Amino acid sequence: MTRGTIKAWYLVHKWTSLICTAFLLMLCVTGLPLIFHEEIDGWLDPPAPLAVLPATTPALSLDTILARAAAQAPGDIPLYLSFDDHRPIVYVTTGPTPDAVPAAMHFLALDARTGAMLPPHADGVMDFILKLHTDMLLGFWAEIFLGFMGLLFFAAIVSGVVLYAPFMAKLDFGTLRRNRSTRLGWLDRHNLLGIVTLVWASVVGLTGTINTLVVPITGIWKANGLAAIMASEARTPLGMQRASVQAALDAVQRKAPDMTPQFIAFPGVVFSSKHHYAVFLRGTTPLTSKLLLPGFVDAATGRLDAVTPMPWYMQAMLLAQPLHFGDYGGMAMKIVWAVFDALTIVVLGSGLYLWLRRRGGPSEQRVREVVMAGEA
Repeated sequence: MTRGTIKAWYLVHKWTSLICTAFLLMLCVTGLPLIFHEEIDGWLDPPAPLAVLPATTPALSLDTILARAAAQAPGDIPLYLSFDDHRPIVYVTTGPTPDAVPAAMHFLALDARTGAMLPPHADGVMDFILKLHTDMLLGFWAEIFLGFMGLLFFAAIVSGVVLYAPFMAKLDFGTLRRNRSTRLGWLDRHNLLGIVTLVWASVVGLTGTINTLVVPITGIWKANGLAAIMASEARTPLGMQRASVQAALDAVQRKAPDMTPQFIAFPGVVFSSKHHYAVFLRGTTPLTSKLLLPGFVDAATGRLDAVTPMPWYMQAMLLAQPLHFGDYGGMAMKIVWAVFDALTIVVLGSGLYLWLRRRGGPSEQRVREVVMAGEA
């Protein structure tokens, strides 16, 4: 590359890094405990004990579960119903309206076999950290802003890789020049760790950006796929009396008997239409358990309108969410994710240190370091 090209890439790397570094440091620091959120939650807030019953005890009808949940939140309507991955527990979310904000919702947990109410989950330190990680406690537009920071981070990674080749032209891979200045030593560490964490940082940065777009991506899906389902049938007005939720689940499961239920979205919420129970099934393998198959049942008549795979962009979003936190390969993958997270914190911190300890002209000295492999 010519000196001018190197200078252009250096400026891209410099400014994309400077703009996003503070936010990326916050995301990496808060993301580290979130990798182990299940383990930490289990330690800080142990799950409530369940009644000891024979393994063959059948689950109650979901309609019975909903009736018992409604008694705990009079005046609310059901919004979501979800299933625990490991224990016979059904979670019911209710609210005053389908578009209720989380602060107005009630979150209930019931024993699926007995209908007994379980102690509510109290928001703790992990909930605070998750909220800080996703939107800095500032809501939707802050979440979108962090997604933009993720894109800048990826641009910084790409420009850093472009600069790495000419910088290492006269050095062996992994060279740490301890006999030179402190700044050059940190420059070598920054470059080495940046290459080591390249793939991981790219994956986590891009999946994090995708995760910030859940609302607009879901809106696109509703405006396309659900619109076609809505237009395909005449609609019976949706009144107070609605079809059986258990029958809706059974109807969808008959179309995909090898899948298990993940959650049910009620009419009017984000993941459903104004007239449907949206029943989401998942696979049983580590990969397919992250992918969902939705079935749509008319909430007024109980008619199964469609069981249709989600489009590619929804599937990509579903895969990105667990991949971002390493939720695919058990504890071994979580440990790998934690190690790379810690190394990325060092990369970000060393980059900030190098900028604060800069010397020479605004950019000429940095370009010279790249061209001469730090020999200047």
